[in-house]
Amino acid sequence: MEIIIRVAIVLGTFVFMEGVAWFSHKYIMHGIGWAWHKDHHNHHKGFFEKNDYYAIVFSIVASSTIIYGDLNREFWYLTYFGIGVTLYGVAYFVFHDLIVHRRIKFKYQAKSEYMKRIMNAHFVHHKVHTKEGAEAFGFLFAPKKYEIRKRKEA
Repeated sequence: MEIIIRVAIVLGTFVFMEGVAWFSHKYIMHGIGWAWHKDHHNHHKGFFEKNDYYAIVFSIVASSTIIYGDLNREFWYLTYFGIGVTLYGVAYFVFHDLIVHRRIKFKYQAKSEYMKRIMNAHFVHHKVHTKEGAEAFGFLFAPKKYEIRKRKEA
């Protein structure tokens, strides 16, 4: 039973992080934290961007909860919250930085409708290069409205 609880905490945290990411992106990155996020929406030189500071902030949260939970058995569950945050961060990195933005060059062709939809939502978001007016703040979930419609051949 103990393992089920730990897995549930990790999975629940992973799912919860989509909401945290959405909120952070909409109200922090496109709000008071725009100075760090701005270069992500505009061309810049070099591999790294100020937007990468957000990954550092989330990794500090994740590693701190893992360490604190491990060192303080009374708060054991924090370790599993940290693991959930870490797994979300890995999924985010793979999807956002590798698949969508191709920060490391490799071949990938989206075949599933889900991947096509989530990638399209992200591209719609990046059509706007300013702090205001961008839409589709989700990362691993995108509403059906972002489905790519197939054209009928005439």
